[in-house]
Amino acid sequence: MDLGLDGRACVVTGASRGIGLAVAERLCGEGGKVLLVARSAGTLDEAVSRCSSAGGGAQGLALDITEPDAGERIVAEASERFGRLEVLVNNAGTASRRSLEDVTDDEWNAAWELNVMAPMRAMRAALPAMAERGWGRVVNVCSSAGKRPTTGTPEYSVAKAAELSLSRVFADVYAKRGVLVNAICPGPVKTELWMSPGGLLDQAMETGGHDSREEAVEAVGAGRPIGRLAEIDEIADAIVFLCSERASYVAGAAWSVDGGSVPVII
Repeated sequence: MDLGLDGRACVVTGASRGIGLAVAERLCGEGGKVLLVARSAGTLDEAVSRCSSAGGGAQGLALDITEPDAGERIVAEASERFGRLEVLVNNAGTASRRSLEDVTDDEWNAAWELNVMAPMRAMRAALPAMAERGWGRVVNVCSSAGKRPTTGTPEYSVAKAAELSLSRVFADVYAKRGVLVNAICPGPVKTELWMSPGGLLDQAMETGGHDSREEAVEAVGAGRPIGRLAEIDEIADAIVFLCSERASYVAGAAWSVDGGSVPVII
């Protein structure tokens, strides 16, 4: 299937690893020109090299997206390097397990800045020019926790719910002008966030009573109707489709790609 992404100018945040890297690599494979955005210059260089071998064109921008001017800087860099920005994937994010009582004001604010203000600023900077050209795609990588909050990640869940509303507001304003904004809601995915030492899996083991990581992975997967955790590629494929010409009648959606974890029909 031709996704119509050949030559499209794209930005992916949180692109140095995990879902963001997989998305950037796929966009390059479709012939897209991709600006990978991440905080760490070292891991970013490795990601750019990997994406460059897929085709299209990949470049990197080391940037903390929670900086107040990050959205404007991202759009300016994409415009300087590619002449325009047509596809924006707001993927950067992180989470830690903690009880509601332990979340500090600083942690509430940090979750809000990363998951709401950063994508808002990027969309506010990017979408007017997309609308003038009459074509654009935005995918905000949210979470199943935004649809059904979890007590183990309270500030993350609340911020992701807000990001879903943010996506819908921008979608309603810009859809008639050819800019389609959507959200993706993964459940647990085999990314570094979950699988790295000290990540969400190990944090879950501390309270779950599991004897091994393998047992913990099996237990978390068993909580999904599909019976397992998602692979990174499965989430990236859905995101890239929403970035494409083929998703021409999808706007304001909050697609669950969670193995059936959240038992709702909206």
